[in-house]
Amino acid sequence: MTKSVKIGEKYVGEGHPTYIVGEIGINHNGDVQLAKDMIAMGARCGLDAVKFQKRTPELCVPPEQRGQMRETPWGYISYLDYRYKVEFSEKEYREIDDTCRELGITWFASVWDEPSVEFMEQFNPVCYKIPSAALTDHGLLRAARKTGRPIILSTGMSTVEQITAAVEAAGRDNLVITHTTSAYPCEPEDLNLMTIRTLQQLFDVPVGYSGHEVGLVPSAVAVGLGACLVERHITIDRALWGTDQAASVEPEGVEKLVKYIRVTEKSLGDGVKRVYESEMPSLRKLRRVQE
Repeated sequence: MTKSVKIGEKYVGEGHPTYIVGEIGINHNGDVQLAKDMIAMGARCGLDAVKFQKRTPELCVPPEQRGQMRETPWGYISYLDYRYKVEFSEKEYREIDDTCRELGITWFASVWDEPSVEFMEQFNPVCYKIPSAALTDHGLLRAARKTGRPIILSTGMSTVEQITAAVEAAGRDNLVITHTTSAYPCEPEDLNLMTIRTLQQLFDVPVGYSGHEVGLVPSAVAVGLGACLVERHITIDRALWGTDQAASVEPEGVEKLVKYIRVTEKSLGDGVKRVYESEMPSLRKLRRVQE
């Protein structure tokens, strides 16, 4: 990894602190006050940014799924109607923008289609996230690239060939790739964290990690393997309704996640073997043969 990308006021990449993102996504269930509560929690716990999701439902929901009925907090409604229920309007995003400014935390969104890029431009976002589901949508990648803003490209459900084609469409300048496995929650044997190093070698851009596992240890290990950005779903309460809640981290866990990542960073060092001043009392006390 030889590059860094500036997201807002911070650099993401080699030699810089891990950029920690709390994925609120649609865990707000269409409630802007709940979204604000999650933003405040993220700011309090020391996250660098929070992230939402922006879709145009009629474009993002496959035709065969639109009429499928499901139980929701709004009753027994179609999947398309549900997708509209969890989409925020311009007014609600203005409230989110104001809240983040007041609390001093960055926010941005995953964009799932080209009109969503156009919609988000009015908020002057620090970057765009391309979700794994849209990695093969080269029209979306080109639209995001055209804005000149940094792109974070998630790689779940994708082959190396598909990722390579997406990188060419997005451009390597201002690009961060995140390794992920798109299972919610993801079992440890499917995390394959060593892929972080593989992606670094293949693409020579900053590589991060978007995790959907239960627990915090793999996210810290990802940092040890070189992840420059870590993204985890966050929630106020995992018992809330929603498909992403089970793979999300609650407030106490978010605080621990930040702590674990910062301790991991300090622990990695520079790889140069040396004798530390803190070792000298042990050396004098325990080493019998002195050279």
